Amino acid sequence: MEEEIVPNLPLPEAFLNFLNENGLDSSIYSSTTTNTTPRYIRVKPSEVGAHIPELEAEINCKLDKVDWLPNFYSIPPHIQIASTNSYRQGNVYGMDAASGAAVLALNVVPGDHVLDLCAAPGAKLCMLADLLGSSGSLTGVDIAKHRLAACRTMLQKYSLSDHCRLFVADGTSFSLVPLRVSESGNKSLKSTDTLLCEDTMDTYKEWTSKRSWKERKRAQKERNGITSQIVPKSHEPELIFYGRQSGVIGFSKREILQAASGNDLSDAGYDKVLVDAECTHDGSIKHIQKFDQWGWKTLQRRVLDAERTDTLANLQLQLLTNGFRLLKVGGMLVYSTCSLTVAQNEDIVEQFLSAHPSAELQEIDAANNWPFGSVTRNRENLPLLYRPSRGALMASASC
Repeated sequence: MEEEIVPNLPLPEAFLNFLNENGLDSSIYSSTTTNTTPRYIRVKPSEVGAHIPELEAEINCKLDKVDWLPNFYSIPPHIQIASTNSYRQGNVYGMDAASGAAVLALNVVPGDHVLDLCAAPGAKLCMLADLLGSSGSLTGVDIAKHRLAACRTMLQKYSLSDHCRLFVADGTSFSLVPLRVSESGNKSLKSTDTLLCEDTMDTYKEWTSKRSWKERKRAQKERNGITSQIVPKSHEPELIFYGRQSGVIGFSKREILQAASGNDLSDAGYDKVLVDAECTHDGSIKHIQKFDQWGWKTLQRRVLDAERTDTLANLQLQLLTNGFRLLKVGGMLVYSTCSLTVAQNEDIVEQFLSAHPSAELQEIDAANNWPFGSVTRNRENLPLLYRPSRGALMASASC
């Protein structure tokens, strides 16, 4: 008879019941009091050779390479990198390995036009921009303006912003097509809508952080709580940043805000879409740790409340469905969460599949060496993807 593993953290009974109902082993959270969960960092590929020895000397600790995730390293949880030269110079940033896995599964290649439909807090956006290099485009969307502004700061800090544009918008209704710029520099905007041109239209010039008096006044109102930081679903997407090579410069606002119509974007949609959806975060050890500080009553409201979980499931399905709609023919989509529950992963994907019968199950090629072990919630302990006949790619893997 195997010895039962009892978690170190005195988890409340309500949470233990939640885990039991979802078939999850409570020993997953046993490291929360001993604080042994490692932290992960990603080193920009161009800087790996030059900065690893310097960073190790500064933190007086050897970096442990993550073999299954290129350019990722683990460090003990007590090690801080914020004061190091490598961090200040934008050559290394903190990022969970699971988040890196979700991005890696998307198989981004230079030249892709990529949509991150739930972009904040920004680490995945940075990795996507890094993988794209000096071609293609990256569109980041988030419903919370202050969180998306943090993404903008990260992209600029790590010099990864040239091909990126950021929209404050609801990911369940976002419908803007990517901007495509040819090698000759000529702009090309493809859409299923007819563009009504005007004789005279103001066009976007190079982005600047300087704001007009009206914009500063509106920002002040938002800080004072007069205007919500969360945009309503019907709100027009707000472009809060665009890089020099994002394709925005030279376009008018009317062109930028062209919405795609219908369900078939042909070759006008995105090559790759990442839907890392909002969830209960029960799969994040670090997140569960925070309830020791916030109080376990907060856990009841944020994770266990039935109304919230039902609302989340509906949101997740809407995000997945809309992300799929925005794909071009031959495109790929990854759906991921940081929940370990079947209800927020397999069940969501299965609901989607029932409405999109052209989809078929595929394995993630990059995941052959992923060490997910027994906590992986996929039916065969493998991260799985769905590839519809039109070319979309969706993951049911919990991240």
